[in-house]
Amino acid sequence: MLYYIFIILFIVLVLFGTLFIVKQQSAAVVERFGKFISVRQSGLQIKIPIVDRVAGRLSLRVQQLDVVVETKTKDDVFVKVKVSVQFKVIKDKVYDAFYKLDFPQDQITSYVFDVVRAEVPKMILDDVFEKKDDIAIAVKGELNDAMINYGFDIIKTLVTDIDPDAQVKESMNRINASEREKVAAQFEGDAQRILIVERAKAEAESKRLQGQGIADQRREIARGLEDSVKVLNNVDINSQEASALIVVTQHYDTLQSVGSASNSNLILMPNSPQAGSEMLNNMVASFTASNQIGEQMKKAAKEKEAEESKRNNEE
Repeated sequence: MLYYIFIILFIVLVLFGTLFIVKQQSAAVVERFGKFISVRQSGLQIKIPIVDRVAGRLSLRVQQLDVVVETKTKDDVFVKVKVSVQFKVIKDKVYDAFYKLDFPQDQITSYVFDVVRAEVPKMILDDVFEKKDDIAIAVKGELNDAMINYGFDIIKTLVTDIDPDAQVKESMNRINASEREKVAAQFEGDAQRILIVERAKAEAESKRLQGQGIADQRREIARGLEDSVKVLNNVDINSQEASALIVVTQHYDTLQSVGSASNSNLILMPNSPQAGSEMLNNMVASFTASNQIGEQMKKAAKEKEAEESKRNNEE
């Protein structure tokens, strides 16, 4: 009975030592007495027990390595640049990837440090932010040339973060805030200027309409006076008497409107019944004198023009 059990256990051990499984998107390196024999791909695989062994397994998936490099820019600003490297083992070069490098991540990190510290010191801080893609391309080119010999393919490199010194970031924020305040002040000034211009336009339009209203009012008053004089002339009242009557009537109408206002401080002087007649006489005298002066000026101008014409003819 023990004999059969021993045989069964031996068979199980042989099977376990002979069969092994390689997962999808991975590769296994098989050695025989310490010497490389073959690379086994995914699926159920067979090896000689005790003689052969699985020396290691490599993932064929895309992997990512994040490298943070601290360096100085051309304008003497220290920055931390984070570079993400996406890489994978080339399926046909599993032997090189397994045997040529013990720690491929360390090798990749060294190349990233070398390229970043060679490229960033050529740029000022603003250019580092603007040209981060150029840095990533330079890193990828250098890594591809170096790591292809070790069985690794560099899929992509990304500059995922640029972190300047805290004081530099604070200064940059202050500069940005000052620029925005400057732009806001300019917009506010433009808004104030537009408001003043529009207010002036509105005031000018108001004055124009007010003047037009006063002109229309005076035109209608003149037409009313004309109609009143015509009516008074029809009842055998001459124009001078009619004008005096109209002035006296308006004088009393004005007194009535002033007296109806309870809070008025207006004092109308002179305030006698003869004031209207005197005002009319003064206006008529002024108009007559003005007309006479005008006629004399026209006559003098004509005489001067005649003398100049005569002088020109004699010459």
